[in-house]
Amino acid sequence: MSSGVRELGSGRVLLGCGPDPAATAAQLEVLLAQGLVVGLAAPQEERELVAALGLQAPLQSGHWPGPAVVVGSGGSSGARRWVLQPLESLDAALDALAAWLEGLGMDPAASLLLNPLPLHHVSGLMPLLRARRWGAELRWLEPALLRDPARLAQAQPLDPRRPALISLVPTQLQRLVDHPDGLAWLARCAVIWVGGAALPAALAERCRAAGLPLSPCYGSSETGAMVCALEPARFLAGDPGVGRSLGHAELAIDPGDGAVRIRAASLAAGWWAAGQLQPLPLHDGWWCSGDRGRLGPAGLELLGRLDGAISSGGETVFPEQVEVRLRALAEQAGLPLEALLLLPESDPLWGERLVGLYRPAAAATGAPGADQSVPVPLAERLRQLALQLPPSQRPRRWLACAELAPTALGKWQRGRWRAWLMQQPITNQ
Repeated sequence: MSSGVRELGSGRVLLGCGPDPAATAAQLEVLLAQGLVVGLAAPQEERELVAALGLQAPLQSGHWPGPAVVVGSGGSSGARRWVLQPLESLDAALDALAAWLEGLGMDPAASLLLNPLPLHHVSGLMPLLRARRWGAELRWLEPALLRDPARLAQAQPLDPRRPALISLVPTQLQRLVDHPDGLAWLARCAVIWVGGAALPAALAERCRAAGLPLSPCYGSSETGAMVCALEPARFLAGDPGVGRSLGHAELAIDPGDGAVRIRAASLAAGWWAAGQLQPLPLHDGWWCSGDRGRLGPAGLELLGRLDGAISSGGETVFPEQVEVRLRALAEQAGLPLEALLLLPESDPLWGERLVGLYRPAAAATGAPGADQSVPVPLAERLRQLALQLPPSQRPRRWLACAELAPTALGKWQRGRWRAWLMQQPITNQ
């Protein structure tokens, strides 16, 4: 096996997503050609993915459903999911999007696919697969370039005669729009798909005023990315939402809780957990997402999450899961932490960011095993521990709260603590 590839048994491997996406993509191509199931995860989540795939655990069916990929998803029940997507299913999504582009008068094979997202993100994986399927050119964009619009415009000039296609999360879009060079660069794109989180209304209006060919879209790892997309012309005309379903998918709204229901040829085979593949729960072929929405004249309009998840920088984050991880890290570090609660706070760039509320242990400056050589404020030590988590899970700020505590039954009154948080001044950290 190549460097960065870990064999897990029964046709399953973990492919580390290194700093060179082109090299990682080349390794992925080789593994898929061998018919393997390839797990892709951020470095911070590799251990979790290995546990889900099951080291050396045999499949009950005696064979593996390769070639396929496994990518993370927020899921619909408040838990991190590891989604199995056979390439055969993803082909349906690739063909449907090609037909959508042809409906706009574009030749998919003649397009330039720009990819600023990591391979372990489903919207970073799909441009690679689109290039393979359509015969189009793929160009990788360094993440640092998206944070330096002036350098991006110089390093990646675009020919307006060639349709450039890019997928962005709102955080990336905001950074580019805020810089004149970034805005001019985006204007040379033919389609700018925006998904992963709600598009802020103010940002949408700025993009309309600038004439940017935005296409708000919707999908998930379970659906093979996009199942609907709004045509740029309709976006510029002021239509709301994320458009109508693509050719391989159908959308409906659950009459009970308003959940978005999806039936598509690109639906995942299931979720991996503890070495076993759990089939995707379907009802007459329909999968219920964790999102609430409505269908209007322009297509689907999203109304928010049904569960307790938040969307931060295009990533689905479950605060309670992050709390568990941070408490474990704090205990390992010997920090004098009595209580910890994470709450979401609106952020114009990320959509939402976590805020950490904490209560130090009474009359304690440390704990056995803690490094007492240099006194460091507890908030700073918590911030340093959070650097071990993905960026979307790192609290933007930490607030000491002397009264912080759950109820006698161990339940958090999150409404109470949200009200407390709203009364605190916002400072940049």
